[in-house]
Amino acid sequence: MALFERIFEIILPVFLLVAFGYCYARLRGKQAISDTASVNRINMEVLCPLLIFTALAARDFEITNNLSLILAGILISLGSALLAWPVSRTLGYDTRTFVPPMMFNNCGNMGLPLSVLAFGSSALPSAVALFMACTLIYFSVGIKILEAGRDNSKVSFFKFLFSPIMIAMIAGIIFSAVRLSLPAALFSALKLLGETSIPIMLFALGVRMIDVSFKCWRIGMVGAIICPLSGLIIARLLDGLLPLDATQTGQMYLFASLPPAVLCFMFSEQYDQEPEKVAAIVLLGNLSAVVFVPIGLWLGMQ
Repeated sequence: MALFERIFEIILPVFLLVAFGYCYARLRGKQAISDTASVNRINMEVLCPLLIFTALAARDFEITNNLSLILAGILISLGSALLAWPVSRTLGYDTRTFVPPMMFNNCGNMGLPLSVLAFGSSALPSAVALFMACTLIYFSVGIKILEAGRDNSKVSFFKFLFSPIMIAMIAGIIFSAVRLSLPAALFSALKLLGETSIPIMLFALGVRMIDVSFKCWRIGMVGAIICPLSGLIIARLLDGLLPLDATQTGQMYLFASLPPAVLCFMFSEQYDQEPEKVAAIVLLGNLSAVVFVPIGLWLGMQ
């Protein structure tokens, strides 16, 4: 019973923040999405990169200690794609629609705060390392899947390397590797700014939930189940094979249980790849997190 109470205490604040965003959107209507657009832009271009940089550049972060966890994130992302591929073929779904959301989960705006609540603030750098691994896989393999069979303009992986998030990741890794440090006051200010991105991410996710549509509910439900289920299957196979400590194992299971990321919908719109179906997968997947995230926490916290 104590374990279930602990899991409830972890997930309740997260879903309450999402609920607050949803309630705000219900009160404001579609205007809420445009109201939060500029905040989301600041979050993705300034606050979230600062969160990533300060987590990786912190004195207590050693990238060599997280290599096994990064490998676990890569294998879970790739393994989920491999398991989702035959499902999409069997059910007659376009693999460009179904597979990419399975390999890029919500390890940013849901995974980061959940990791902090479940394992403490010291677990944030490891959660960022998982986020980094998942992002790199999606923007290489995932984008190549989206581009398959197309003659239109492509999104260059090297262009993505110059995005604020990737610059923050690279800078944080360099600071960690060569043991550089910023003045304490400056680092604390950047850290405080970065930490504000976590509640903003969750609130913004709640605002986007106002667009939940059941028009494509079948593919949405299949994706909502396959994404965390395939991740948990791969995590179970990796458990014991990789040299992970207890906290890293818990983070691996939490990471594996997360739903598809909202970013997948944005790229489906950019590529005109059945965005209404991807939206259903993402939105219903995030709703189903109330079932799968507790399972992941239970497996990881035993």
